[in-house]
Amino acid sequence: MLHPAEPMQRLSLLVDLASLLPREVDLDTLLGRACDRLAEAMNAERATLWLVDAERGDLVTRLAHLPEVKELRQPMGKGVAGEVAASGRVARVDDTTLDARFDPSADEATGYHTRSLLAAPMTDGPGQPVRGVVQVLNHRDGHFDDEDERYLSALARELSHVLSLTTLRAGDSERPGLVMRGPYNRIVGRSAAMEQVYERIHLSAQTDASVLLRGETGTGKTLLARAIHVNSARQTGPFVTVDCTTLPSQLVEAELFGHERGAFTGADRRVPGRVELARGGTLFLDEVGELPPRSQGKLLRLLQDKRFERVGGRETLEVDVRIICATHRDLEALVATGEFREDLYYRMRVVEIEVPPLRTRGPEEIERLLRHFGDLYAERYQRPQPHFSEAALERMRSHAWPGNVRELEHWVEGAVVMAPDGEVHESKLPQPKLPAELSGLTLPLGLELEEARRRYVQAVVDDCGGRRAVAAKRLGISRNTVTRLLTKVSGEDG
Repeated sequence: MLHPAEPMQRLSLLVDLASLLPREVDLDTLLGRACDRLAEAMNAERATLWLVDAERGDLVTRLAHLPEVKELRQPMGKGVAGEVAASGRVARVDDTTLDARFDPSADEATGYHTRSLLAAPMTDGPGQPVRGVVQVLNHRDGHFDDEDERYLSALARELSHVLSLTTLRAGDSERPGLVMRGPYNRIVGRSAAMEQVYERIHLSAQTDASVLLRGETGTGKTLLARAIHVNSARQTGPFVTVDCTTLPSQLVEAELFGHERGAFTGADRRVPGRVELARGGTLFLDEVGELPPRSQGKLLRLLQDKRFERVGGRETLEVDVRIICATHRDLEALVATGEFREDLYYRMRVVEIEVPPLRTRGPEEIERLLRHFGDLYAERYQRPQPHFSEAALERMRSHAWPGNVRELEHWVEGAVVMAPDGEVHESKLPQPKLPAELSGLTLPLGLELEEARRRYVQAVVDDCGGRRAVAAKRLGISRNTVTRLLTKVSGEDG
């Protein structure tokens, strides 16, 4: 029999999940929310999403609607969920004590008592690979019926599509299962170094403490900052980003704190700053090491007291905002030279997260990322799922990746565009274009780091015919960063 609220609950469940897809949400949270809403829609006591692990060949459920344990695993073909995953057919058990297919091991691990259950395969359609199993336990009014079975089957197909839009992607379109690429949606990485980062992200998200993300350009600091925000109690509030490298020094304070009418020439009205726009949410200051000294003092006050004044204003305003900062610069060196306030340095690094460069994360991580971006851009440009030749893979595994994940993404995007048949050979990858004099660039010992960096960047710019945007893409950094590096040390007019 149809449940009166079934159509609305079903739509609400899918809309709720779809709203999380563009965000860096903890995938356990996503699965848990799906299970909570699914149990409600099916009038069941509990729901579970079993995912087929493409790498291990078994089923796994992580947290989801299982508060008693971190994860459960089930062999393919064993128990009701294992049988559904292996056969691709729906299974219904009205009384677990009378059905030989029921495996009590999950109940033994959780302490839960399953009386009845209904399980459906997560697949894109008949004959398609199974990605997981949706299971509901203990109907509140007795047993699950034929209408429940049809509903759950349809919902399982839609959930399969929803999960295909996350980083839980199919490892191979022809084989069952999903590849577990990381604990956060849109963030790919499972190396030991990244596991440490994830742990700090998870713990940081539980508090309002100030966070400093450190790492080279292109390592994904902005994604990680958003992951802290969307997995925190502030997730419904705004996430406001300020790239400090793009702010002219004379306008930094007006941009951050806003200004009153008449504060300066052209200020014909009151304008709120980024701090006010982030009220109730998170303010992310990218490349915070570029802030001028005067603005550093005002940021310190904001961090300590949550108070500020607009430019040209006398009223002291209070704001509820969390501050996350990021930088690729050596802040300790800047503190030593007086370019960065020591008290601000300590105040903003209550929690410090070091994001590792791609070259230290291992060849498996590089391959995991390139396949993720390959799937992403193949879908965007309507290309076949890319197949990377061994020579192409070796080239990418051995590259130093000075631009880190951002550089890798650009490589893969270009390769997908240039491979309409999906076959990515080494010739489709960017080729070295540095002339002999640049590839053999010699830097004398004793140079300060900034001067050595400037000389290298200048050499790349010269090789690109003075085109800074082209040089920036080759280096895997922004054009503004190129301009800053050349201007900072040489005094060149940007």
